[in-house]
Amino acid sequence: MATTLPASAVHSMHIASSICPNTPVGSPPPHDSQHGHIHQPTPTDARKAFASAIFLTTQYQAYTPPASPSSSQINDISTTLPKESIIPLELNVEPPASATVISPTVEVECQVRARIPTIAGGEMFLYSYKNSQDTKEHMAIVYGSDIRSRSLDRPRPGETALDRIVRGAYQGDRLPQLINDETQAASLESISPYLMPYAMLPRHDLQAYHSPPLVRIHSECYTGETVHSARCDCGEQLDRAMELMQAEGRGIIVYLRQEGRGIGLTEKLKAYNLQDLGFDTVNANLLLGHGADERQYGIAAAILRDLVSDGSEPPQIRLLTNNPDKIEQLEKHGLKVGKRVPMVPRSWTPDPSGKQTPKHKEMDRYLEVKIRRMRHLLDSPVQDG
Repeated sequence: MATTLPASAVHSMHIASSICPNTPVGSPPPHDSQHGHIHQPTPTDARKAFASAIFLTTQYQAYTPPASPSSSQINDISTTLPKESIIPLELNVEPPASATVISPTVEVECQVRARIPTIAGGEMFLYSYKNSQDTKEHMAIVYGSDIRSRSLDRPRPGETALDRIVRGAYQGDRLPQLINDETQAASLESISPYLMPYAMLPRHDLQAYHSPPLVRIHSECYTGETVHSARCDCGEQLDRAMELMQAEGRGIIVYLRQEGRGIGLTEKLKAYNLQDLGFDTVNANLLLGHGADERQYGIAAAILRDLVSDGSEPPQIRLLTNNPDKIEQLEKHGLKVGKRVPMVPRSWTPDPSGKQTPKHKEMDRYLEVKIRRMRHLLDSPVQDG
C-alpha cells in the first residue's frame, strides 16, 4: 500500500531538494507569488528542512507537528524543533544483532611474516592472516623475538626450505644477506642450499613468556591514520601503541580490517556528512541503518591465541584500551585480560604544568560521545561552558 506524506513533510522536502534540482519530489517547489520566481533557500532553510523532513517522514503517524515557521522567525533549528524531538538521545533503536552477537570460533592461519624496520629506529614483524570468517587480510604487528605464530611455523605438506624462507617461517629475527649488487642475477634455487639451516630448524624452541604481552586491538581507520583526521583519535592511538611496545621491547597490535567501526569507509564518510549537520557519531551511524559499533573481535582473539598461547588456558594479555566491549568480547572468546592499560588522548594529557588543554573541538566531542554513550573508560578534561 502506498504511503502518503503529510503536506508539511512534502514542503520540507521541497526546500531541501531545491538545493539539488534534479531530485524528484511529489509536486512543484514553492513559488514566490510576489516576485514570480522560485524561492531560493538559505542555509538556515536547508538545515531546518532537512531535520524537519527526517522528523516528519519517520514520526508523522504518531505525532502531528505544529505548522513550520518561516525562515524569518528562526535563527537556528533548535528554536523550532528541539534536538530531543528530532533525534532522541538514544534514538530508541537497538543496534543490529550482529553488533553484539559473539561469532562461533574462528580459525586463522598466518600466511607470511616479514621484518619491518621503522623510521624511529626499531624493528617489528608484520604478520598477514587468512581466516574462516571473511576474506580480508587481517594483520598482526609484533614486537619481540619471543612472540611467534604457531600456524606460520607449522610445517606444510610438500613445502621446500625456500618456501619456508619466502613466507617468513625461518629461525631467528633476520635472514643472512646472501646477495649484493654484483650477484643480483642469482636465482633463488642457487642460494637455497645456504638457507637450509634457517628453514629446517625445529619450531619448538620458542622462548617462554616472561609476562603477559602488551596488546592493542586496532581497527583500520584510513581517515585517522593516513590523512590525520581530527574527527577521531585512531591515528594517535596506533602511534602511541607502537611507541609503548617499541619501548617495552615486545607487544602485539592486531590490525583488523573493519573500517568505520565495522561499516566501511563509504558509509563512514556518509556518517561524517551527518555529523556536520550536528548529529553525533552514534546517531549518525543509526540514521544510516547501522549499529553504533558493529566491530567483532573473534578474529583478533584467534590471532592472539596463535601468537601468545603457551599451553596455559586461557592465554593472558595486558590490553591497551578504553573500550570495555573489547575486554568482554575477548574474554568470551577464551582470552584472559589480566590488566587494562588506559589510552589517554594526547590532547587530554596533562602538560608539565599539570593542566589539560583539549586542542580539537571535533575530536573532543567525539571522545565525549564515546564516554557518554559507548561506555569508554576515560576521564574527560572538557568543562561545560
